[in-house]
Amino acid sequence: MSEHAFFTRLAQVFNSGQSRSVILSGNIHDLFDAGSEYLPLIPFLCRKSAAPGIVQLVYELNGPIRVASEKGRVALQDAWVAWKAGVELDTLIVQDMTKRQKRVEQLRADFDRHMQEAIGNPTLALEFLRQLMICSRATLRENLLVLVEAADMLLPVAAGGDVAGLSDRQLRRVSIVQDWFGDPAFLHGGDSVCLIAESRHLIHPRVARMPQVLSVEVPAPSLEARERYINHYIETARIKPTLWSTPRSLAESTAGLSIHAIRQLLAGAAHAGEPLAPDGVIDKVEQYVQSQLGEDVVEFKRPTHKLDSVVGFSRLKRFFRDELIPRFQAKGKKSLAGAAVAGPIGSGKTFVFEAMAAELGLPVLVLKNIRSQWYGQTDVIFERLRRVLEALDKVVLFVDEADTQFGGVDATAHETERRLTGKIQAMMSDPALRGRVAWLLMTARIHLLSPDIRRPGRVGDLIIPVLDPEGDDRREFVRWVLGEAIAAPTDEDVAALDGLTEGYSAAAFASLRSHLAAAKDDDGDMPIERVASLVRDHIPPAIGPTRRYQELQALVNCTRRSLLPGSDADGFDLDASRKQWQNELHHLETQGERGA
Repeated sequence: MSEHAFFTRLAQVFNSGQSRSVILSGNIHDLFDAGSEYLPLIPFLCRKSAAPGIVQLVYELNGPIRVASEKGRVALQDAWVAWKAGVELDTLIVQDMTKRQKRVEQLRADFDRHMQEAIGNPTLALEFLRQLMICSRATLRENLLVLVEAADMLLPVAAGGDVAGLSDRQLRRVSIVQDWFGDPAFLHGGDSVCLIAESRHLIHPRVARMPQVLSVEVPAPSLEARERYINHYIETARIKPTLWSTPRSLAESTAGLSIHAIRQLLAGAAHAGEPLAPDGVIDKVEQYVQSQLGEDVVEFKRPTHKLDSVVGFSRLKRFFRDELIPRFQAKGKKSLAGAAVAGPIGSGKTFVFEAMAAELGLPVLVLKNIRSQWYGQTDVIFERLRRVLEALDKVVLFVDEADTQFGGVDATAHETERRLTGKIQAMMSDPALRGRVAWLLMTARIHLLSPDIRRPGRVGDLIIPVLDPEGDDRREFVRWVLGEAIAAPTDEDVAALDGLTEGYSAAAFASLRSHLAAAKDDDGDMPIERVASLVRDHIPPAIGPTRRYQELQALVNCTRRSLLPGSDADGFDLDASRKQWQNELHHLETQGERGA
Protein backbone atom coordinates (compact mmCIF):
# COMPACT_ATOMS: atom_id res chain seq x y z
CA MET A 1 0.00 0.00 0.00
CA SER A 2 1.36 3.41 -0.96
CA GLU A 3 1.89 5.91 1.80
CA HIS A 4 -1.06 8.07 0.77
CA ALA A 5 -3.46 5.28 -0.20
CA PHE A 6 -5.59 5.98 2.87
CA PHE A 7 -6.06 9.59 1.76
CA THR A 8 -6.98 8.44 -1.74
CA ARG A 9 -9.60 6.15 -0.21
CA LEU A 10 -10.91 8.98 1.99
CA ALA A 11 -11.21 11.28 -1.02
CA GLN A 12 -13.00 8.58 -3.01
CA VAL A 13 -15.59 8.11 -0.27
CA PHE A 14 -16.36 11.83 -0.12
CA ASN A 15 -16.10 12.61 -3.84
CA SER A 16 -18.28 9.69 -4.86
CA GLY A 17 -20.92 10.52 -2.29
CA GLN A 18 -20.70 7.06 -0.69
CA SER A 19 -20.80 8.73 2.68
CA ARG A 20 -20.54 12.20 4.13
CA SER A 21 -19.19 10.95 7.48
CA VAL A 22 -16.03 8.86 7.91
CA ILE A 23 -14.09 7.55 10.89
CA LEU A 24 -10.34 7.78 10.20
CA SER A 25 -8.50 5.35 12.47
CA GLY A 26 -5.24 3.43 12.80
CA ASN A 27 -1.80 5.03 12.74
CA ILE A 28 -3.20 8.51 13.32
CA HIS A 29 -0.48 9.84 15.64
CA ASP A 30 2.34 9.53 13.12
CA LEU A 31 4.08 11.92 10.70
CA PHE A 32 3.16 11.97 7.00
CA ASP A 33 5.10 12.98 3.91
CA ALA A 34 3.72 16.26 2.63
CA GLY A 35 6.43 16.81 0.01
CA SER A 36 9.17 18.96 1.47
CA GLU A 37 8.34 18.15 5.08
CA TYR A 38 6.65 15.63 7.35
CA LEU A 39 3.48 16.76 9.10
CA PRO A 40 1.07 15.40 11.75
CA LEU A 41 -2.17 14.00 10.42
CA ILE A 42 -4.46 17.02 10.60
CA PRO A 43 -2.04 19.50 8.94
CA PHE A 44 -1.33 16.79 6.36
CA LEU A 45 -5.05 16.35 5.64
CA CYS A 46 -5.54 20.10 5.38
CA ARG A 47 -2.70 20.43 2.90
CA LYS A 48 -3.78 17.44 0.80
CA SER A 49 -7.45 18.41 0.70
CA ALA A 50 -6.92 22.12 -0.02
CA ALA A 51 -8.81 22.89 -3.23
CA PRO A 52 -11.10 25.58 -4.68
CA GLY A 53 -14.64 25.16 -3.42
CA ILE A 54 -13.68 23.57 -0.07
CA VAL A 55 -13.62 25.30 3.31
CA GLN A 56 -11.74 23.24 5.91
CA LEU A 57 -12.70 23.41 9.58
CA VAL A 58 -10.68 21.77 12.35
CA TYR A 59 -11.92 21.08 15.85
CA GLU A 60 -9.36 19.97 18.43
CA LEU A 61 -10.48 19.20 21.95
CA ASN A 62 -8.18 21.73 23.60
CA GLY A 63 -8.70 24.53 21.10
CA PRO A 64 -11.34 26.57 19.25
CA ILE A 65 -12.99 25.66 16.01
CA ARG A 66 -10.65 27.06 13.39
CA VAL A 67 -10.85 27.50 9.66
CA ALA A 68 -7.73 26.39 7.78
CA SER A 69 -7.54 29.52 5.59
CA GLU A 70 -8.44 33.16 6.20
CA LYS A 71 -10.33 33.35 2.92
CA GLY A 72 -12.43 30.37 3.96
CA ARG A 73 -13.10 31.90 7.37
CA VAL A 74 -14.39 35.12 5.83
CA ALA A 75 -16.61 33.22 3.38
CA LEU A 76 -18.06 31.07 6.16
CA GLN A 77 -18.63 34.06 8.42
CA ASP A 78 -20.45 35.91 5.65
CA ALA A 79 -22.60 32.85 4.97
CA TRP A 80 -23.42 32.54 8.69
CA VAL A 81 -24.42 36.22 8.89
CA ALA A 82 -26.58 35.91 5.76
CA TRP A 83 -28.24 32.75 7.06
CA LYS A 84 -28.97 34.21 10.48
CA ALA A 85 -30.21 37.48 8.97
CA GLY A 86 -32.51 35.54 6.66
CA VAL A 87 -31.52 37.33 3.46
CA GLU A 88 -29.40 36.56 0.42
CA LEU A 89 -25.73 37.42 0.74
CA ASP A 90 -25.74 39.94 -2.12
CA THR A 91 -28.74 41.72 -0.59
CA LEU A 92 -27.12 41.76 2.79
CA ILE A 93 -24.11 43.62 1.42
CA VAL A 94 -26.33 46.50 0.34
CA GLN A 95 -28.18 46.55 3.64
CA ASP A 96 -24.83 46.31 5.40
CA MET A 97 -24.03 49.77 4.06
CA THR A 98 -27.31 51.32 5.09
CA LYS A 99 -29.90 50.19 7.62
CA ARG A 100 -28.69 46.98 9.31
CA GLN A 101 -25.05 47.65 10.06
CA LYS A 102 -25.46 47.05 13.78
CA ARG A 103 -27.30 43.75 13.29
CA VAL A 104 -24.58 42.49 10.91
CA GLU A 105 -21.80 43.39 13.31
CA GLN A 106 -23.63 41.57 16.11
CA LEU A 107 -23.92 38.41 13.97
CA ARG A 108 -20.24 38.55 13.05
CA ALA A 109 -19.34 38.87 16.74
CA ASP A 110 -21.60 35.90 17.55
CA PHE A 111 -19.82 33.81 14.91
CA ASP A 112 -16.38 34.60 16.39
CA ARG A 113 -17.67 33.98 19.91
CA HIS A 114 -19.06 30.56 19.06
CA MET A 115 -15.76 29.59 17.46
CA GLN A 116 -13.88 30.56 20.62
CA GLU A 117 -16.40 29.11 23.09
CA ALA A 118 -15.71 25.67 21.64
CA ILE A 119 -12.55 25.61 23.80
CA GLY A 120 -13.28 23.11 26.57
CA ASN A 121 -16.94 22.85 25.54
CA PRO A 122 -17.26 19.97 23.06
CA THR A 123 -21.06 19.83 23.32
CA LEU A 124 -21.35 23.42 22.11
CA ALA A 125 -18.69 22.79 19.47
CA LEU A 126 -20.51 19.83 17.93
CA GLU A 127 -23.85 21.64 17.90
CA PHE A 128 -22.24 24.71 16.31
CA LEU A 129 -20.58 22.55 13.64
CA ARG A 130 -23.93 20.94 12.89
CA GLN A 131 -25.49 24.39 12.57
CA LEU A 132 -22.68 25.50 10.27
CA MET A 133 -23.47 22.64 7.91
CA ILE A 134 -27.13 23.65 7.80
CA CYS A 135 -25.92 27.17 7.08
CA SER A 136 -23.58 25.85 4.37
CA ARG A 137 -26.41 24.14 2.50
CA ALA A 138 -28.46 27.32 2.66
CA THR A 139 -26.05 30.16 1.85
CA LEU A 140 -22.44 29.00 1.32
CA ARG A 141 -21.17 28.55 -2.23
CA GLU A 142 -18.33 26.25 -1.08
CA ASN A 143 -18.54 22.86 0.65
CA LEU A 144 -17.37 22.28 4.22
CA LEU A 145 -14.84 19.63 5.26
CA VAL A 146 -14.84 19.23 9.05
CA LEU A 147 -11.95 17.39 10.77
CA VAL A 148 -12.70 16.40 14.37
CA GLU A 149 -9.70 15.28 16.44
CA ALA A 150 -9.97 12.86 19.40
CA ALA A 151 -13.49 11.80 18.49
CA ASP A 152 -13.21 8.94 21.00
CA MET A 153 -12.96 11.50 23.82
CA LEU A 154 -15.93 13.50 22.49
CA LEU A 155 -18.13 10.42 21.98
CA PRO A 156 -16.71 7.83 24.41
CA VAL A 157 -17.88 4.27 24.87
CA ALA A 158 -19.77 3.73 28.12
CA ALA A 159 -18.61 1.05 30.53
CA GLY A 160 -21.71 -1.02 29.76
CA GLY A 161 -21.55 -0.44 26.04
CA ASP A 162 -24.67 1.71 25.67
CA VAL A 163 -25.72 4.97 27.34
CA ALA A 164 -26.10 4.03 31.02
CA GLY A 165 -22.58 5.10 31.97
CA LEU A 166 -22.55 8.42 30.09
CA SER A 167 -22.93 11.86 31.64
CA ASP A 168 -25.72 14.17 30.50
CA ARG A 169 -23.30 16.17 28.36
CA GLN A 170 -21.91 13.03 26.72
CA LEU A 171 -25.45 11.83 26.02
CA ARG A 172 -26.20 15.20 24.46
CA ARG A 173 -23.16 14.92 22.17
CA VAL A 174 -24.11 11.42 21.03
CA SER A 175 -27.61 12.68 20.27
CA ILE A 176 -26.29 15.70 18.35
CA VAL A 177 -24.05 13.57 16.13
CA GLN A 178 -26.78 10.97 15.55
CA ASP A 179 -29.17 13.69 14.38
CA TRP A 180 -26.43 15.31 12.32
CA PHE A 181 -25.21 12.21 10.46
CA GLY A 182 -28.73 10.82 10.04
CA ASP A 183 -30.16 14.02 8.49
CA PRO A 184 -31.16 13.24 4.85
CA ALA A 185 -30.21 16.79 3.83
CA PHE A 186 -26.68 16.20 5.15
CA LEU A 187 -26.45 12.78 3.47
CA HIS A 188 -27.34 14.24 0.07
CA GLY A 189 -25.38 17.47 0.47
CA GLY A 190 -21.78 18.31 -0.35
CA ASP A 191 -20.38 18.82 3.17
CA SER A 192 -18.28 16.12 4.86
CA VAL A 193 -17.12 15.19 8.36
CA CYS A 194 -14.04 13.17 9.31
CA LEU A 195 -13.91 11.84 12.88
CA ILE A 196 -10.36 10.94 13.90
CA ALA A 197 -9.74 8.25 16.54
CA GLU A 198 -7.30 5.38 17.00
CA SER A 199 -10.10 2.83 16.62
CA ARG A 200 -13.72 2.82 15.50
CA HIS A 201 -14.47 0.73 18.59
CA LEU A 202 -13.44 3.64 20.86
CA ILE A 203 -16.30 5.78 19.51
CA HIS A 204 -19.75 5.27 20.99
CA PRO A 205 -21.53 2.48 19.08
CA ARG A 206 -24.64 4.61 18.50
CA VAL A 207 -22.45 6.69 16.21
CA ALA A 208 -19.80 4.21 15.08
CA ARG A 209 -22.36 1.61 13.99
CA MET A 210 -24.54 3.98 12.00
CA PRO A 211 -24.76 2.57 8.45
CA GLN A 212 -24.08 6.05 7.08
CA VAL A 213 -20.65 6.14 8.76
CA LEU A 214 -17.80 4.44 6.89
CA SER A 215 -14.26 3.68 8.09
CA VAL A 216 -10.86 4.36 6.54
CA GLU A 217 -7.71 3.01 8.20
CA VAL A 218 -4.32 4.70 8.26
CA PRO A 219 -1.73 1.90 7.96
CA ALA A 220 1.70 1.72 9.55
CA PRO A 221 4.46 3.08 7.28
CA SER A 222 5.57 0.71 4.54
CA LEU A 223 9.17 -0.22 3.77
CA GLU A 224 9.31 2.43 1.03
CA ALA A 225 7.84 5.08 3.34
CA ARG A 226 10.38 4.28 6.06
CA GLU A 227 13.28 4.40 3.61
CA ARG A 228 12.05 7.69 2.18
CA TYR A 229 11.88 9.24 5.65
CA ILE A 230 15.36 7.98 6.60
CA ASN A 231 16.82 9.58 3.46
CA HIS A 232 14.88 12.78 4.18
CA TYR A 233 16.20 12.92 7.74
CA ILE A 234 19.80 12.33 6.69
CA GLU A 235 19.54 15.04 4.01
CA THR A 236 17.96 17.67 6.27
CA ALA A 237 19.46 16.97 9.71
CA ARG A 238 22.04 19.41 11.05
CA ILE A 239 23.85 16.55 12.82
CA LYS A 240 23.70 13.47 10.64
CA PRO A 241 23.49 9.98 12.19
CA THR A 242 25.96 7.26 11.20
CA LEU A 243 24.37 4.04 9.96
CA TRP A 244 25.94 0.57 10.09
CA SER A 245 24.75 0.00 6.53
CA THR A 246 22.49 1.61 3.91
CA PRO A 247 19.22 3.47 4.56
CA ARG A 248 17.47 0.53 2.90
CA SER A 249 18.90 -1.90 5.46
CA LEU A 250 17.82 0.37 8.29
CA ALA A 251 14.34 0.64 6.77
CA GLU A 252 14.09 -3.15 6.63
CA SER A 253 15.19 -3.42 10.27
CA THR A 254 12.64 -0.87 11.47
CA ALA A 255 9.57 -2.83 10.34
CA GLY A 256 6.90 -2.17 12.95
CA LEU A 257 8.11 1.34 13.87
CA SER A 258 6.21 4.54 13.15
CA ILE A 259 7.90 7.50 11.46
CA HIS A 260 7.91 9.22 14.85
CA ALA A 261 9.79 6.28 16.41
CA ILE A 262 12.31 6.22 13.54
CA ARG A 263 12.92 9.95 14.03
CA GLN A 264 13.64 9.33 17.72
CA LEU A 265 16.05 6.52 16.80
CA LEU A 266 17.94 8.67 14.29
CA ALA A 267 17.99 11.74 16.53
CA GLY A 268 19.32 9.70 19.46
CA ALA A 269 22.11 8.19 17.34
CA ALA A 270 23.06 11.59 15.94
CA HIS A 271 23.20 13.16 19.40
CA ALA A 272 25.25 10.29 20.86
CA GLY A 273 27.67 10.44 17.94
CA GLU A 274 27.78 6.65 17.78
CA PRO A 275 26.92 4.45 14.80
CA LEU A 276 23.41 3.08 14.81
CA ALA A 277 23.74 -0.67 15.46
CA PRO A 278 21.31 -3.48 14.57
CA ASP A 279 20.90 -4.46 18.23
CA GLY A 280 19.78 -0.96 19.12
CA VAL A 281 17.23 -0.99 16.32
CA ILE A 282 15.86 -4.36 17.46
CA ASP A 283 15.55 -3.06 21.02
CA LYS A 284 13.68 0.00 19.76
CA VAL A 285 11.26 -2.13 17.70
CA GLU A 286 10.55 -4.35 20.69
CA GLN A 287 10.01 -1.41 23.04
CA TYR A 288 7.76 0.36 20.55
CA VAL A 289 5.61 -2.68 19.78
CA GLN A 290 5.24 -3.45 23.48
CA SER A 291 4.30 0.17 24.21
CA GLN A 292 1.63 0.04 21.51
CA LEU A 293 0.05 -3.20 22.69
CA GLY A 294 0.84 -3.12 26.40
CA GLU A 295 3.12 -5.30 28.50
CA ASP A 296 0.15 -7.36 29.69
CA VAL A 297 -0.78 -8.15 26.07
CA VAL A 298 2.50 -9.17 24.45
CA GLU A 299 6.18 -9.53 25.15
CA PHE A 300 9.18 -10.18 22.94
CA LYS A 301 11.05 -13.33 23.78
CA ARG A 302 14.64 -14.05 22.86
CA PRO A 303 15.22 -17.74 23.60
CA THR A 304 18.86 -18.37 24.49
CA HIS A 305 18.80 -22.16 24.07
CA LYS A 306 18.74 -23.94 20.73
CA LEU A 307 17.94 -27.47 19.64
CA ASP A 308 21.42 -28.75 20.49
CA SER A 309 20.69 -27.87 24.12
CA VAL A 310 17.45 -29.86 24.18
CA VAL A 311 17.67 -33.29 25.80
CA GLY A 312 15.76 -36.11 24.05
CA PHE A 313 13.00 -35.39 21.51
CA SER A 314 15.10 -36.89 18.71
CA ARG A 315 12.13 -37.46 16.41
CA LEU A 316 10.87 -33.91 16.91
CA LYS A 317 14.28 -32.32 16.38
CA ARG A 318 14.68 -34.14 13.05
CA PHE A 319 11.23 -32.97 12.03
CA PHE A 320 12.07 -29.38 12.98
CA ARG A 321 15.26 -29.32 10.92
CA ASP A 322 13.86 -31.20 7.92
CA GLU A 323 10.42 -29.62 7.59
CA LEU A 324 9.16 -27.14 10.16
CA ILE A 325 12.01 -24.62 10.21
CA PRO A 326 12.36 -24.45 6.38
CA ARG A 327 8.61 -23.93 6.01
CA PHE A 328 8.46 -21.22 8.67
CA GLN A 329 11.37 -19.44 6.99
CA ALA A 330 9.85 -19.74 3.50
CA LYS A 331 7.55 -17.24 1.86
CA GLY A 332 4.67 -17.69 -0.55
CA LYS A 333 3.13 -21.10 -1.23
CA LYS A 334 5.87 -23.01 0.59
CA SER A 335 5.25 -21.17 3.85
CA LEU A 336 3.23 -22.53 6.74
CA ALA A 337 0.51 -20.48 8.43
CA GLY A 338 1.29 -22.03 11.77
CA ALA A 339 1.21 -25.10 13.94
CA ALA A 340 -0.60 -26.31 17.01
CA VAL A 341 1.48 -28.08 19.64
CA ALA A 342 -0.31 -30.59 21.84
CA GLY A 343 0.80 -32.81 24.66
CA PRO A 344 0.26 -33.43 28.37
CA ILE A 345 1.25 -30.89 30.97
CA GLY A 346 4.95 -31.09 31.79
CA SER A 347 5.92 -32.72 28.50
CA GLY A 348 8.30 -29.87 27.59
CA LYS A 349 6.25 -28.22 24.82
CA THR A 350 7.26 -24.65 25.58
CA PHE A 351 10.97 -25.38 26.13
CA VAL A 352 11.49 -27.41 22.97
CA PHE A 353 9.57 -24.98 20.77
CA GLU A 354 11.42 -21.99 22.22
CA ALA A 355 14.58 -23.77 21.06
CA MET A 356 13.04 -24.21 17.62
CA ALA A 357 12.11 -20.50 17.55
CA ALA A 358 15.71 -19.59 18.41
CA GLU A 359 16.87 -21.63 15.40
CA LEU A 360 14.56 -19.62 13.13
CA GLY A 361 16.37 -16.34 13.81
CA LEU A 362 13.04 -14.47 13.76
CA PRO A 363 11.50 -12.18 16.37
CA VAL A 364 9.23 -14.14 18.71
CA LEU A 365 6.16 -12.26 19.92
CA VAL A 366 4.48 -13.96 22.88
CA LEU A 367 0.75 -13.30 23.06
CA LYS A 368 -0.17 -13.13 26.73
CA ASN A 369 -3.72 -11.78 26.85
CA ILE A 370 -5.82 -9.88 24.33
CA ARG A 371 -8.98 -9.66 26.41
CA SER A 372 -9.96 -6.57 28.37
CA GLN A 373 -12.51 -6.10 31.13
CA TRP A 374 -13.63 -2.82 29.55
CA TYR A 375 -16.32 -2.74 26.91
CA GLY A 376 -14.90 -2.41 23.39
CA GLN A 377 -11.26 -2.60 24.49
CA THR A 378 -10.79 -6.19 23.31
CA ASP A 379 -11.58 -5.09 19.75
CA VAL A 380 -9.17 -2.17 20.10
CA ILE A 381 -6.37 -4.46 21.31
CA PHE A 382 -7.00 -6.80 18.40
CA GLU A 383 -6.81 -3.91 15.91
CA ARG A 384 -3.48 -2.83 17.40
CA LEU A 385 -2.19 -6.40 17.21
CA ARG A 386 -3.17 -6.70 13.57
CA ARG A 387 -1.50 -3.39 12.69
CA VAL A 388 1.70 -4.56 14.38
CA LEU A 389 1.68 -7.92 12.57
CA GLU A 390 1.03 -6.25 9.22
CA ALA A 391 3.92 -3.85 9.83
CA LEU A 392 6.48 -6.47 10.88
CA ASP A 393 8.32 -8.20 8.06
CA LYS A 394 8.30 -11.70 9.58
CA VAL A 395 7.45 -12.82 13.09
CA VAL A 396 6.62 -15.93 15.11
CA LEU A 397 3.50 -15.43 17.22
CA PHE A 398 3.79 -17.68 20.25
CA VAL A 399 0.58 -18.43 22.19
CA ASP A 400 0.90 -20.53 25.33
CA GLU A 401 -2.24 -22.09 26.86
CA ALA A 402 -4.01 -21.36 23.58
CA ASP A 403 -7.21 -23.11 24.61
CA THR A 404 -7.76 -20.44 27.28
CA GLN A 405 -6.69 -17.55 25.03
CA PHE A 406 -9.15 -18.36 22.26
CA GLY A 407 -12.69 -19.40 23.00
CA GLY A 408 -15.41 -20.84 20.82
CA VAL A 409 -17.80 -19.39 18.27
CA ASP A 410 -20.93 -21.33 19.21
CA ALA A 411 -24.07 -19.93 20.81
CA THR A 412 -22.80 -20.63 24.35
CA ALA A 413 -19.82 -18.27 23.97
CA HIS A 414 -20.01 -14.58 24.86
CA GLU A 415 -20.49 -12.17 21.97
CA THR A 416 -17.07 -10.60 22.50
CA GLU A 417 -15.51 -14.08 22.72
CA ARG A 418 -17.11 -15.16 19.44
CA ARG A 419 -16.07 -11.96 17.71
CA LEU A 420 -12.47 -12.20 18.95
CA THR A 421 -12.10 -15.87 18.02
CA GLY A 422 -13.61 -15.21 14.61
CA LYS A 423 -11.13 -12.41 13.95
CA ILE A 424 -8.18 -14.53 15.07
CA GLN A 425 -9.30 -17.36 12.77
CA ALA A 426 -9.61 -14.98 9.83
CA MET A 427 -6.16 -13.55 10.52
CA MET A 428 -4.59 -17.02 10.63
CA SER A 429 -5.82 -17.78 7.12
CA ASP A 430 -5.31 -14.27 5.69
CA PRO A 431 -3.24 -14.60 2.48
CA ALA A 432 -1.70 -11.17 3.15
CA LEU A 433 -0.09 -12.50 6.35
CA ARG A 434 0.89 -15.94 5.07
CA GLY A 435 4.65 -16.29 5.06
CA ARG A 436 4.98 -13.28 7.36
CA VAL A 437 3.27 -14.45 10.55
CA ALA A 438 3.88 -17.97 11.83
CA TRP A 439 1.45 -18.98 14.57
CA LEU A 440 2.58 -21.41 17.27
CA LEU A 441 -0.31 -22.42 19.52
CA MET A 442 0.70 -24.41 22.60
CA THR A 443 -1.90 -26.32 24.59
CA ALA A 444 -2.24 -29.38 26.78
CA ARG A 445 -5.93 -29.47 25.86
CA ILE A 446 -5.97 -29.54 22.07
CA HIS A 447 -9.57 -30.84 22.12
CA LEU A 448 -10.71 -27.56 23.71
CA LEU A 449 -9.23 -25.48 20.89
CA SER A 450 -11.91 -24.31 18.45
CA PRO A 451 -12.37 -26.74 15.51
CA ASP A 452 -12.34 -23.69 13.23
CA ILE A 453 -8.78 -22.95 14.39
CA ARG A 454 -7.77 -26.60 14.01
CA ARG A 455 -8.95 -26.88 10.43
CA PRO A 456 -6.55 -27.07 7.44
CA GLY A 457 -5.46 -23.64 6.21
CA ARG A 458 -4.88 -22.53 9.79
CA VAL A 459 -2.87 -24.34 12.44
CA GLY A 460 -4.69 -27.53 11.45
CA ASP A 461 -2.13 -27.88 8.66
CA LEU A 462 0.21 -29.15 11.35
CA ILE A 463 -0.73 -30.44 14.80
CA ILE A 464 2.38 -31.76 16.57
CA PRO A 465 2.27 -34.07 19.59
CA VAL A 466 4.94 -33.63 22.29
CA LEU A 467 5.01 -36.81 24.35
CA ASP A 468 6.90 -38.20 27.32
CA PRO A 469 10.35 -39.62 26.42
CA GLU A 470 10.64 -43.32 25.61
CA GLY A 471 13.50 -45.65 24.68
CA ASP A 472 16.71 -43.87 23.75
CA ASP A 473 15.17 -40.49 24.53
CA ARG A 474 14.37 -41.54 28.08
CA ARG A 475 17.87 -42.93 28.54
CA GLU A 476 19.26 -39.61 27.35
CA PHE A 477 17.14 -37.88 30.00
CA VAL A 478 18.37 -40.36 32.63
CA ARG A 479 21.99 -39.63 31.67
CA TRP A 480 21.26 -35.90 31.87
CA VAL A 481 19.77 -36.31 35.36
CA LEU A 482 22.64 -38.49 36.53
CA GLY A 483 25.11 -35.88 35.35
CA GLU A 484 24.05 -33.75 38.32
CA ALA A 485 25.15 -36.47 40.78
CA ILE A 486 27.86 -38.37 38.89
CA ALA A 487 30.39 -36.59 36.70
CA ALA A 488 30.65 -39.40 34.13
CA PRO A 489 27.75 -41.84 34.47
CA THR A 490 28.33 -45.23 32.83
CA ASP A 491 25.90 -47.20 30.71
CA GLU A 492 25.37 -49.47 33.74
CA ASP A 493 24.41 -46.45 35.85
CA VAL A 494 21.91 -45.37 33.21
CA ALA A 495 20.45 -48.88 32.93
CA ALA A 496 20.09 -49.07 36.71
CA LEU A 497 17.82 -46.02 36.75
CA ASP A 498 16.05 -46.50 33.43
CA GLY A 499 13.43 -48.79 34.86
CA LEU A 500 12.84 -46.49 37.84
CA THR A 501 11.75 -43.57 35.62
CA GLU A 502 9.01 -45.30 33.64
CA GLY A 503 6.36 -42.76 32.63
CA TYR A 504 8.45 -39.73 33.64
CA SER A 505 7.77 -36.50 31.79
CA ALA A 506 10.39 -33.92 30.85
CA ALA A 507 9.23 -31.80 33.80
CA ALA A 508 9.53 -34.81 36.14
CA PHE A 509 13.09 -35.41 34.97
CA ALA A 510 13.94 -31.74 35.55
CA SER A 511 12.44 -31.92 39.05
CA LEU A 512 14.43 -35.09 39.78
CA ARG A 513 17.65 -33.45 38.59
CA SER A 514 17.06 -30.54 40.93
CA HIS A 515 16.36 -32.99 43.76
CA LEU A 516 19.70 -34.74 43.17
CA ALA A 517 21.55 -31.43 42.98
CA ALA A 518 20.17 -30.43 46.38
CA ALA A 519 21.13 -33.78 47.95
CA LYS A 520 24.65 -33.97 46.53
CA ASP A 521 27.68 -33.15 48.68
CA ASP A 522 30.50 -31.06 47.29
CA ASP A 523 33.14 -33.78 47.79
CA GLY A 524 32.69 -35.89 44.66
CA ASP A 525 30.30 -38.27 42.94
CA MET A 526 27.27 -39.66 44.67
CA PRO A 527 27.13 -43.49 44.90
CA ILE A 528 24.70 -45.00 42.40
CA GLU A 529 22.89 -46.77 45.25
CA ARG A 530 22.27 -43.41 46.91
CA VAL A 531 21.02 -42.00 43.60
CA ALA A 532 18.66 -44.96 43.15
CA SER A 533 17.35 -44.50 46.69
CA LEU A 534 16.61 -40.82 46.04
CA VAL A 535 14.88 -41.67 42.75
CA ARG A 536 12.66 -44.26 44.47
CA ASP A 537 11.77 -41.64 47.08
CA HIS A 538 10.82 -39.13 44.35
CA ILE A 539 7.12 -39.78 43.64
CA PRO A 540 5.46 -37.92 40.73
CA PRO A 541 2.16 -36.20 41.59
CA ALA A 542 -1.12 -38.11 41.17
CA ILE A 543 -2.15 -36.54 37.86
CA GLY A 544 -1.61 -39.61 35.73
CA PRO A 545 -5.18 -39.99 34.35
CA THR A 546 -5.35 -36.29 33.39
CA ARG A 547 -1.98 -36.46 31.63
CA ARG A 548 -2.95 -39.68 29.85
CA TYR A 549 -6.18 -38.08 28.61
CA GLN A 550 -4.22 -35.08 27.28
CA GLU A 551 -1.67 -37.40 25.66
CA LEU A 552 -4.40 -39.38 23.90
CA GLN A 553 -5.99 -36.18 22.58
CA ALA A 554 -2.59 -35.12 21.20
CA LEU A 555 -2.24 -38.48 19.46
CA VAL A 556 -5.76 -38.45 18.02
CA ASN A 557 -5.39 -34.88 16.69
CA CYS A 558 -1.85 -35.32 15.28
CA THR A 559 -1.65 -34.53 11.55
CA ARG A 560 1.70 -36.23 10.77
CA ARG A 561 1.98 -40.03 10.74
CA SER A 562 5.78 -39.77 11.12
CA LEU A 563 5.38 -38.04 14.52
CA LEU A 564 3.30 -40.83 16.06
CA PRO A 565 5.07 -43.37 18.31
CA GLY A 566 5.75 -46.63 16.53
CA SER A 567 4.96 -45.21 13.10
CA ASP A 568 8.36 -46.23 11.72
CA ALA A 569 7.84 -49.89 12.65
CA ASP A 570 6.70 -52.46 10.13
CA GLY A 571 3.00 -53.21 10.30
CA PHE A 572 1.99 -49.93 11.98
CA ASP A 573 -1.79 -49.65 11.56
CA LEU A 574 -2.91 -46.03 11.92
CA ASP A 575 -6.64 -46.81 11.89
CA ALA A 576 -6.31 -49.49 14.52
CA SER A 577 -4.14 -47.24 16.70
CA ARG A 578 -6.60 -44.37 16.45
CA LYS A 579 -9.49 -46.66 17.34
CA GLN A 580 -7.59 -47.89 20.37
CA TRP A 581 -6.83 -44.32 21.48
CA GLN A 582 -10.47 -43.32 21.01
CA ASN A 583 -11.65 -46.27 23.06
CA GLU A 584 -9.26 -45.38 25.87
CA LEU A 585 -10.45 -41.78 25.76
CA HIS A 586 -14.03 -42.93 26.04
CA HIS A 587 -13.13 -45.12 29.01
CA LEU A 588 -11.44 -42.19 30.80
CA GLU A 589 -14.44 -39.96 30.09
CA THR A 590 -16.80 -42.50 31.66
CA GLN A 591 -14.67 -42.12 34.79
CA GLY A 592 -15.19 -38.36 34.73
CA GLU A 593 -11.86 -37.38 33.17
CA ARG A 594 -11.92 -34.43 30.72
CA GLY A 595 -8.26 -33.44 30.64
CA ALA A 596 -8.85 -30.10 32.39
